[in-house]
Amino acid sequence: MFSKIKKNILTGSVAIATTAMAGTVSAGAMVALLLPENVNPRWETQDAAAFVRTMGELAPDVKVEVFNANNDTSTQQRQAEQALTQGAKVLVVIPIDGESSAIIADNAAEEGVPTIAYDRMINSMNTTFWVQADLEGMGFDQATHVINNTKSGDTLVMLKGSPTDPNAAVIHNGQLRALTPLFESGERIMGYENWTQGWDPAIARRSMDQALTQLNNNVQGVVSSNDGNAGAAIASMEEQGMAGTVPVSGLDCTVQAQQLILLGKQTQCGWRPLEDMAAAAAAVTVRLVNGEDFSDLAPQKVKNGVGAEVAYVPVGSYSAVGVDGVAYVIANDKSITKDMICQGEAAETTFCK
Repeated sequence: MFSKIKKNILTGSVAIATTAMAGTVSAGAMVALLLPENVNPRWETQDAAAFVRTMGELAPDVKVEVFNANNDTSTQQRQAEQALTQGAKVLVVIPIDGESSAIIADNAAEEGVPTIAYDRMINSMNTTFWVQADLEGMGFDQATHVINNTKSGDTLVMLKGSPTDPNAAVIHNGQLRALTPLFESGERIMGYENWTQGWDPAIARRSMDQALTQLNNNVQGVVSSNDGNAGAAIASMEEQGMAGTVPVSGLDCTVQAQQLILLGKQTQCGWRPLEDMAAAAAAVTVRLVNGEDFSDLAPQKVKNGVGAEVAYVPVGSYSAVGVDGVAYVIANDKSITKDMICQGEAAETTFCK
């Protein structure tokens, strides 16, 4: 029942100059990468790995310290303070909370240290640079996929992201851009919606269990804001014999999500070239360590939540649907291989044989 057509949302990717940089970097310099949590595997296995690898290529003499705050804002602030004490020249921060993380950028600025917002914006006047895809557009595509695979009068569940993550609201706004007219006309029914604190799949699972109970399993589509939520929704529906009969969106195109797509249980995931994001952040980091201008690398500017103009690099994105979508991600994501996906139950699918 699900569309197999893939679609490019944004074309092109970031082109970062990677030559003639390493020679001028201060030997022995250190930069810190602050991860938000380890619930979503991408942060450590994809984003951090790509950033560390790219820094090693551009500036092998610069040490990269990686911290993980495990979804605790006070821990992330302490880790930032620790990095500054250790002499970090740049902080690259994926904030747990876009508001409270401002203190990280502000404290760093007092020490003369610039802060890069990676993936999630930091609402500080001292945010130096931001790299991200069109998440509002990706949310729109999630909802559009579910709309296209449901019919008039169908009931939907919305599993939103973490209320403290500024990206979650942006994704949800994109979903609502597609869904609000249908909710207002009655062509689709909002059956249940909930935020997912910390993007925790266990919380998303409880939400989906509650939705199925309250709606007596009368659910025809799940607009899920990321793959963790999608997997939780699918596990819940599996117990009711519904998995594979309901379209489910996602974001990140994790290995598990692509396996579920091959099995027909998750039907869409939004993909971003994390290698490009890491390359952009690393290239700017090297310039900042050297005290050099980076405006040629990030000519665009956006305003953050406190009105600061922040240098910005947008990256492309892609809506992966069905087998064609999985094939596209494998071909374009250096961190994921066909062998990684073709494990367990997915190994028996036609794609893997």
